[in-house]
Amino acid sequence: MTEDARGRVGVEIIGSGMHLPEGTLTNQDLEQLMETSDAWIVKRTGINTRRRADLASGETSSVLATEAMKKALVNAKIEATELDLLLVATMTCDSPTPSVGCVVAHEIGCRDIGAMDINAACSGFLYTISIADAMIKSGAYKTIGVIGVDTITRHIDYSDFGRGAAILFGDGAAAVVLQASDDPEKGMIAHAMHADGGGAKHLFIPSCALDFPEEVEFDERKLNTVQMNGQAVFKFAVTKFQEVISETLEMAGIEADDVDHFVCHQANSRILDSARDRFGIPEEKLLVNIQKYGNTVGGSIPIVYDELMSSGKIKPGQKMMFLAFGAGLTWGSSLWQL
Repeated sequence: MTEDARGRVGVEIIGSGMHLPEGTLTNQDLEQLMETSDAWIVKRTGINTRRRADLASGETSSVLATEAMKKALVNAKIEATELDLLLVATMTCDSPTPSVGCVVAHEIGCRDIGAMDINAACSGFLYTISIADAMIKSGAYKTIGVIGVDTITRHIDYSDFGRGAAILFGDGAAAVVLQASDDPEKGMIAHAMHADGGGAKHLFIPSCALDFPEEVEFDERKLNTVQMNGQAVFKFAVTKFQEVISETLEMAGIEADDVDHFVCHQANSRILDSARDRFGIPEEKLLVNIQKYGNTVGGSIPIVYDELMSSGKIKPGQKMMFLAFGAGLTWGSSLWQL
């Protein structure tokens, strides 16, 4: 250990788990609900199917999050009582209060630890895991559970009026357990978190007339459903995705080839393809699973991570870059030494 490293704390991901709703919504199902086609959806998004939570039967965000965290704890080989803090990235809490974090902490049997939700939409998990890393490195906490979960389909209009968003989104949850490490080189080595509230008009969910941006005319049919300017969001995502990769590589002083895994928010396969082409990233370094789950918002990145972990592709010593963009508008990165 170098002299500079003495007294410093590293962070490692010691376990992960995911939980998905039982119900599926295929492109063929959508063909029965609106004017669209399987071929058109696949070409535009890469999505074949997505999971849809049944809120009436109890598949809420807190239920999905609880099951994901239970699986992550088993994988990490620790008990819930060993967690010092629980953070949940979500934009679809069950109700304004209590938070999903508080509900999950109770359900899994934590001590009276701190628990809270963080809302950065599709960038939520990235923001939250970056915060958790910093909190462990500060010495304030040793073991933190981080969950990404959303049941966004509750805010989808499955008619021709809401078609642009309906083809994209699905529900899901995944969780990781972070723990302090004696190796100070482990954990986040570079990150970026950005937001542009001026772009909020391109992706929002209004609950009343006051929630409509000045540029958007009030329409009662739009209340409580995802409103998205698809063209503007696509342009934003392609641009910022590539910019934040370059920004993070420069901060870390490395090249794209030095990164073993790019764990990306799954919003659209064309956005992922553009980043892969721009940086020459081989397919095996950027897992795409949007065809199976759609855009699961806060659950997207940890679901990719858990699939990589379960398949044995993640190895100690590798470098991994988490990347996301979403409503807010928000975007960011988190580069880790595993």
